[in-house]
Amino acid sequence: MALDQLKAFLEKMQSDPALKDEVLATSTADDVARIALKLGYEFSGDELLRISGKKVGKVTVIKNDLPGEYN
Repeated sequence: MALDQLKAFLEKMQSDPALKDEVLATSTADDVARIALKLGYEFSGDELLRISGKKVGKVTVIKNDLPGEYN
């Protein structure tokens, strides 16, 4: 299930400062999903956006609306 994969990735991110920095440097949820996929976690950017505002462990997922970005 993708939600389980997403939660597992966010938990890994909490304990890996380099991974956290890499995720924070991304521009889109799809970029985060691609980073996760390289590490064996499978979920989509849309699934990540759906949990915006929710807390998973010590991580709160927040959608950033960037000026000039179109969905």
